[in-house]
Amino acid sequence: MVQGFEDVWRPPVRQRIVRPRTVLRASPTSGGGARARLERVAARAPEVMVKVTGRTRDAAHLRAHLDYISRNSQLELEGADGALIVSRRDVADLADEWGATAALGHKARRKDSPLSHSVILSMPAGTNEIAVRDAARSFAADMFAGRHDYVFTLHTDTPRPHVHLAICSRGHAGERLNPKKADLELWRQTFAQALRDRGVEAEATPRRARGVTRKAERTPLRKIRDRHEAGDGQMAQVRRAAYREAAGAAFQGQTDRTPWEQRIVARQQSVRSLYLNQARLLARSNDPADRALGAKVEAFVRSMPPPDTQRLALARELRAANARLGRNGPEADRERGR
Repeated sequence: MVQGFEDVWRPPVRQRIVRPRTVLRASPTSGGGARARLERVAARAPEVMVKVTGRTRDAAHLRAHLDYISRNSQLELEGADGALIVSRRDVADLADEWGATAALGHKARRKDSPLSHSVILSMPAGTNEIAVRDAARSFAADMFAGRHDYVFTLHTDTPRPHVHLAICSRGHAGERLNPKKADLELWRQTFAQALRDRGVEAEATPRRARGVTRKAERTPLRKIRDRHEAGDGQMAQVRRAAYREAAGAAFQGQTDRTPWEQRIVARQQSVRSLYLNQARLLARSNDPADRALGAKVEAFVRSMPPPDTQRLALARELRAANARLGRNGPEADRERGR
């Protein structure tokens, strides 16, 4: 291995504080070592998604969320002990039970502290849905069994099979669930390993390790944008500001990369260099399997998209829209009339 190569996969997480205790457990396995991981990355193994989608604040809020994920009890909820919750009455009882559990620690609980955390575990379209459900069951047991109550259910009503997981925020020993970025990274690694244990190729790498430089749009902003594009509601202020900034790059010649865009480019160049150095090292091996892997890694790097940012992407969108207007506007009509 090239010295420093595994830094490619190190998540960009800074531990600002050292917590003497954690409500999370360590990842059970490493996924077969660096070589096995490099094989999966070069083959573009599907990436898992683990996302905290919300928090409930009281029993009524929790009951509404459980009704939603169970489709009003059309889908079974499975608990930590394997027991199934099959009726709306059972859902209401569970919400009241978790609310009572939170009330036991009312002196230490702030008014805005969550009663439960809502998490989605997802895989790309085409993944075996039963494997996703079983991997989610294993993930939840590894992370929370014996420490936090939880229920989950599988959804297959979208192309991407996904599991909704609701976790009681107050643990059996009174600890509070408060996941940070490092915890979410651990959750991704653990879920990916659970899928691999069930024969599903899966990975959990940082965006930069795949050549992706743009962050995914946050769910609330995406929903506002969808409503606006459907003609219902205004554009989000943050989106409006992003378009104003992009207009400078699109029409005013402000094409120089900003300092933070320059840092993105430098970081991606470093990542690509480490991959290519590793590929060259493998290419010099006497083992045909090593040389084949080196060729795959080099092809993987060559196929990476160029570094991009939202500002530059929106600038391209504005220029394309302006070009369409030019082709279809009043001046174009006059030209065609001559």
